[in-house]
Amino acid sequence: MTQTDTDVIIIGAGLSGIGAAVHLTRECPDRTFRIIEARDAIGGTWDLFRYPGIRSDSDMYTLGYNFKPWTDAKAIADGPNIRKYVRETADENGITDKIQFNTKVVAADWSSADHLWNVTLDHGGTTELTTCRFLFLCGGYYSYDKPFRPDFPNEADFKGEIIHPQLWPKDLDYTGKKVVIIGSGATAVTLVPAMTDKAAHVTMLQRSPSYVVSRPAVDKFATFLRKILPESWAYNVIRWRNVTMGQFFYNQTQTKPEKVREQLLGMVRKELGPDYDVEKHFTPTYKPWEQRLCLVPDSDLFEALKSGKADVVTDHIESFTTDGIRLKSGETLEADIIISATGLNLQYMNGIEASIDGQPIHAGELLNYKGVMLSNVPNMALTFGYTNASWTLKADLTSEYVCRVLNHMTETGTTSVMPYLDHFPAETDPFVVGFSSGYFARAIDSLPRQHKEKPWKLNMNYREDMKNLRKAPIEDGVLTFSGDREPTVILQAAE
Repeated sequence: MTQTDTDVIIIGAGLSGIGAAVHLTRECPDRTFRIIEARDAIGGTWDLFRYPGIRSDSDMYTLGYNFKPWTDAKAIADGPNIRKYVRETADENGITDKIQFNTKVVAADWSSADHLWNVTLDHGGTTELTTCRFLFLCGGYYSYDKPFRPDFPNEADFKGEIIHPQLWPKDLDYTGKKVVIIGSGATAVTLVPAMTDKAAHVTMLQRSPSYVVSRPAVDKFATFLRKILPESWAYNVIRWRNVTMGQFFYNQTQTKPEKVREQLLGMVRKELGPDYDVEKHFTPTYKPWEQRLCLVPDSDLFEALKSGKADVVTDHIESFTTDGIRLKSGETLEADIIISATGLNLQYMNGIEASIDGQPIHAGELLNYKGVMLSNVPNMALTFGYTNASWTLKADLTSEYVCRVLNHMTETGTTSVMPYLDHFPAETDPFVVGFSSGYFARAIDSLPRQHKEKPWKLNMNYREDMKNLRKAPIEDGVLTFSGDREPTVILQAAE
């Protein structure tokens, strides 16, 4: 087979990409790799987002890597500390020097004849061509360049600033300003308490509520364990406890949704008191975990509301005005700054134009394989985390599985691997079932499908994925290695 420039190209130097590189370094020392990063820094999401209060919405004992204990006191960590953690991981494992910054993977075409990817890179306007044997997409799940922001009626009339959190200005001064934040998700509930330190008043304007739950920022049990056990032992115990508790809670939302709903709302009522209209402002129309729960550390959102420095308004926007927003109820919200915390644009394959022998790959017309690969697409893996748990739990397992596959190829002397699908099933399900968040709904046609049977079924269960990705045999009758069949993309998805 034709010699390649490198064995593996990893797209993205964020949480997933750095983790993938460490796994490759440790588990596949015979494989060469390089990381292609479109931006100028390590960190991905945690370097891109710089709005006030930016933090994780998962605990760091599960959002952290399985090979590097989280040692900071706060389990619900802020963006700068997470960014520091990712950079430390890269430096400690000799990864940083293998990153090519300010370079974007534009296209990748698989050559069936040569069993390699021809990859087109854009480095500041200069095109670079390179080759690799295996392509590992770790660039996250959304577009870094284009956040989702609807066009608001008469928004040009507003004389203040309109900002999207993904594109936060470095020099924004909101001291003494009236701020309206449009949205009810994780970003909005983070911004509200974070901006009350300087703003005259902060209003969260939402069309409909989300489930909001408070957790302590510092895990006291974790702090205790770290005093009596070695760091790695304590980390693993806490990690497994949190995984188990998280999965139990999720299962409860599926089997006893009304009971969980009342528990969540009861917690909010306890936080805000009997006079607050929890029914209007904190009672969603959907069941728990049909969208991600909004996590707030140490009740900071509720404290901001009780202090009078912030409030929640549940209404629909009629139009922007010169000095704020007119609502359909007739009320007007005055604002100097409007923040559109309206979400992300999901981007499944990191924005690259991928093809096989010149034939475009359309993920929406393919089947998911074990949540890692795509039907009839050779030598490609994608990291996509859980919707009901921490992203890195799945990212670690994905990297471990990719390493297992690569090592199997080394042992068998093969150069191509793909999940072979001889015909597209008549009935398939969406990529994620029972999850109604807007960013998924908007991108549903660009996401692969899943089947009801393994290995084409997507699990949202860490324990199940441990069996499928860490322990199950690589040779499963579906994964086809080098030359048994020529790679051909099946494009006929079910109606």
